[in-house]
Amino acid sequence: MEIDPRMVQELKKRFMPTPLGSKLQIIEGNCLKNELPFFNVCVANVPYAISSALVFKLLRHRPLFRCAVLMFQREFAMRLCAKSGSSMYCRLSSNTQLLSRVDHLMKISKASFKPPPKVESSVVRIEPKRPAPEVAFDEWDGMVKVCFNRPNKTLAGNFRIKAVLKNLFTIHTNYCKMLEKEPKTYDEVKDAITEILKRLEFSERRMRTMEEDELLTLLAAFHEQDIYFA
Repeated sequence: MEIDPRMVQELKKRFMPTPLGSKLQIIEGNCLKNELPFFNVCVANVPYAISSALVFKLLRHRPLFRCAVLMFQREFAMRLCAKSGSSMYCRLSSNTQLLSRVDHLMKISKASFKPPPKVESSVVRIEPKRPAPEVAFDEWDGMVKVCFNRPNKTLAGNFRIKAVLKNLFTIHTNYCKMLEKEPKTYDEVKDAITEILKRLEFSERRMRTMEEDELLTLLAAFHEQDIYFA
């Protein structure tokens, strides 16, 4: 798939006359705006400005593909692969690794390009988890966003932020109304969040130290109290 019509013509010129030219299909268009065809393996030199959007478009694609080998800006690649406990572990790391296994394959020097870019690059391999985790991604991402709101704060500190509590209370109220249930008051939602974090011994933890199974446990505990994030 290629968005630049000049590149499309160049690819056709170079490959169509070859013995395998008949097997090459070039789709002209924007990979973010167009539906992706069925594929098993994806190999791409990704425009750095669309790195995050492309990763999650690939991971939402069905049926699941076998693997993707992609080149990104070095810092983005390092965040993609960062593990819990690392200073680079972030929302991108957590969300990507919920849905896939990510491995750093190699570094690419900017001297490898003409003209050389201003940044270094890396190649990573992304392999979707099979089966896909049984969790609503929007809920997971909503909770992770709150937890990483201020990375140096404890989880209890992030969940005490007034804007966060107000939003969670609104979502809770709307959810209960939809199911014709009696919603908790604002203070009851606040107390329920505090109790959950205390019971699971997560109150003083920081998001960068949280493992995936701990976050899944936390999300399930919130849902038991009708506290949702999306």
